[in-house]
Amino acid sequence: MSTLRTLSRYEETYRIIDMKALSISGGTMEVTSGASIHGSLAVPGDKSIAHRAIMVASLAPGKSLLRGLPDGDDVARTVCSVEKIGVGIDRDLPQPENNLVQPRNIVIEGGRDRMHPPSSPLDMGNSGTGMRLMVGLLSGFPWTVEFIGDQSLSKRPMDRIAIPLGKMGAVVTGHGGVGNRCHPPLVVVGGHLRGIDYAPPEPSAQVKAAILFAGLSADGTTTVREHVPTRRHTEEIFKIAGIPVRIDGDSSLGRPDNIYTVSVNAAEPSPFIIDVPGDPSQAAFFIVAASILPESELYVGPIYLGQDRTGFIEVLKRMGADLTIDATGGELMPLGYIKAGYSRLNATKISAEEVISLVDEVPILAIAAAVAEGVSVFEGLGELRVKESNRLEGTAKLVNSFGGDAHVEGDNLIIRGTKSLEGGEVDAHGDHRIAMAATVAGLAAVSGDHSIVTGYQSIDSSYPGFVNDLSSVL
Repeated sequence: MSTLRTLSRYEETYRIIDMKALSISGGTMEVTSGASIHGSLAVPGDKSIAHRAIMVASLAPGKSLLRGLPDGDDVARTVCSVEKIGVGIDRDLPQPENNLVQPRNIVIEGGRDRMHPPSSPLDMGNSGTGMRLMVGLLSGFPWTVEFIGDQSLSKRPMDRIAIPLGKMGAVVTGHGGVGNRCHPPLVVVGGHLRGIDYAPPEPSAQVKAAILFAGLSADGTTTVREHVPTRRHTEEIFKIAGIPVRIDGDSSLGRPDNIYTVSVNAAEPSPFIIDVPGDPSQAAFFIVAASILPESELYVGPIYLGQDRTGFIEVLKRMGADLTIDATGGELMPLGYIKAGYSRLNATKISAEEVISLVDEVPILAIAAAVAEGVSVFEGLGELRVKESNRLEGTAKLVNSFGGDAHVEGDNLIIRGTKSLEGGEVDAHGDHRIAMAATVAGLAAVSGDHSIVTGYQSIDSSYPGFVNDLSSVL
């Protein structure tokens, strides 16, 4: 028996777990290997969907019900931000019981007539998605708004939204200036927008969303053109709220000869009800754990199973993972369950086109590649250099810290599989996905080895209940 001590900014929880020592003291996690995982698990609601649903509901005159919001800091920042501009938030609702995930249910009373400029800067914490989307949303209002973030977010490039929003008539400035790796803090001067036809130079669902949100306040048509389609949550939420969205082109990944276009005009959404589906990016940590820990079998769901979010599942299948998918329907929000069991994995090659749909899962897929037979190649990972950390270099260091063999060549990550990992020490450098992937790696090390992960408090941004959920299936 061992005691799991989880410290987050929300609460202090004590839980007794068997077989495995997972202990947190401050921001340090200690992991002892040797267990398998079993049972079933529901992961938190999808962050990407939650951010968009909150913002669309804020524009809708009337009350919208959002159920199953994840309780991480990123989404909480978006809720607080729309509240600061006058949107009504009712948190006093019945909440699910006996659920480690503790999803949040809220009612949002929105409408442009309620909105006003914030009296202080909007603090987005560590949330790049929240900041980029809120900048797009508020570009349509004749206000001057300042956006700030934590140390990590302040290093992330915002020129990719500043440039297209500038073409629409907004002015977005930050450290470095527009087009020169403009970083937060940002000042946004909005209003009087015009629609544009824009092809982002690199695939980005956040850039697409920022432009489309601005397009809801612009004169004329706003169109975004993608050679490689990105996740379509903005389009999905717009449709749920009754916003006309025109989509043209083949939406299949890996079809560079077909341009995927999304167009909107100025529109007012209608109030709506949504159950935010489980986050596949969070489920990936448990699915990989069940795939590489001997004698494991785990059911995870319901999670979102749209084609632009399930690339990691296809990669794991190609590697020989024992996965069974039970799709349960949903036209705009396809849902389902995944059963994962242990199997020996083989190396694979992941193309740059595939990476677009699984960029968030690269750290945990790297752990799967580290124990697979052969050499795996992840192509086109340049975008990972500007995540919460330099996630490309960080992922290579992660694998090597556990006795694996990984190196970076340009924007590619090369991993030579090993028969087994060993206990290691990792600094997550404020990156929640590195921290969670390191936990799984520590569990997969030679039985009885100990591993240390520092910077573990970073998981509060996205999944503060991760350790509790993991302990529930050990």
